Amino acid sequence: MIQRNISTYLENFYKTSKKALLLTGARQIGKTFAIREFGKKFKSFVEINFVENQEFAEAIRNASGREDILFRISTATKKPLIKGETLIFFDEVQVCPEIVTAIKFLVDDGSYKYIMSGSLLGVELTDLRSEPVGYMSVKEMYPLDFEEFIRAIGISDKVIEHLQQSWDNRIPVDSFLHQKMMELFRLYLVVGGMPEAVKRYLKTNNLQEVMAVQRDIITLYKRDITKYDFKDKLQINHIYDLIPPELNEKNKRFILKSLNENAKYDRYHNGFLWLKNAGVAIPVYNVEEPKMPLKLSMSRNLLKLFLSDIGLLAAQYANGIQLRIINGDKDINFGSVYENAVAQELIAHSFEPFYYNNKKRGEIDFVIEYHGRILPIEVKSGKDYEVHRALSNIMDCPEYDLQEAIVFCNDNLKVVGKLTYAPVYMTMCLKKNDYAPTFYKVDISMVREPEITYGKKED
Repeated sequence: MIQRNISTYLENFYKTSKKALLLTGARQIGKTFAIREFGKKFKSFVEINFVENQEFAEAIRNASGREDILFRISTATKKPLIKGETLIFFDEVQVCPEIVTAIKFLVDDGSYKYIMSGSLLGVELTDLRSEPVGYMSVKEMYPLDFEEFIRAIGISDKVIEHLQQSWDNRIPVDSFLHQKMMELFRLYLVVGGMPEAVKRYLKTNNLQEVMAVQRDIITLYKRDITKYDFKDKLQINHIYDLIPPELNEKNKRFILKSLNENAKYDRYHNGFLWLKNAGVAIPVYNVEEPKMPLKLSMSRNLLKLFLSDIGLLAAQYANGIQLRIINGDKDINFGSVYENAVAQELIAHSFEPFYYNNKKRGEIDFVIEYHGRILPIEVKSGKDYEVHRALSNIMDCPEYDLQEAIVFCNDNLKVVGKLTYAPVYMTMCLKKNDYAPTFYKVDISMVREPEITYGKKED
């Protein structure tokens, strides 16, 4: 069985929170499976699927209140409802958004734990009129990241810990281990992180079968697109089809003129937003200054657009490229697949990546907020990874006062001044920490009311 990081998250969440949880993310990334596995930890696990049980969806819409909803839940399942020991799972909640609104009443009751999921939630629930703030948390789930992938392949936790320690201490990895990790990274570029594709690879080691799974998923995504109104679906489909070739261009920026000679961002904004909200694509926007907070200098009409899964990107390139990627064929431009893999990894680790572009200083692949500072990231797939004019320019700029930059490449880890050259698989070692203190209190015990003396009023 594939071990997912979401399992640890779910366990910690329900240990510390009384809220309900809405688990979102793209189709086919394993949301339902993860919830069912977590449900085994409870004495009773109740699953209600609103697509399979349309009558129950109607029953929820007509419910008069909390007690009525709980009564209708009890009639919809044969599983016992044990107070304090039951997890109730509402699946495909996009069919019945009323349950999301009503979840606050169920949480208030406190008898049971609740978790929700569904398809295209980022799209379907964007206009939710009464979001239960304070009663529900939202967690986005992603395809397997590289760490989850190598663990599924059979790499032990001790090896993963060793790699993390090498990163933390900025020391090279054992050369044999480095070679094997690069081989696994190239395999990850092809297989990707969609659970079904990973399972198929583990079972067969057959890349053709893996690609068949990936093509089915792409077909499913495109079918979702066709369900929307005629105008938008044409835009969305066009944008989606252009992601691979646009990433293969030199600057990898999504050029609006590729859609239409006279294209304006505002006209296509809904298409980009739909792909993001559906969990299908990762937009990375331009910032004009590498300063915190990065969002203040974001340009929403300048972006790179990556696919949410690197395996789905590789599947859309020419047939036969997969084996060449695995073999590290030097005639292939790895730039697009490397960058997509890094973007996917950053998102999975809860970073919000941007890219930097300045006519004077040049372009940096990614910039993120990392441990309370700005961290520039370059991604190099060739031997010339030490050539990075734009990165050198901003690192030498006293105005920005940048302390470190990372160049992800094929070679082993080394530090040169402020630059850390690290193997690209070490993207998995970038972990987000909450920089703000979890507890902060101002000591006012010594504050006393000041003595005020009033002078005599002059005549």
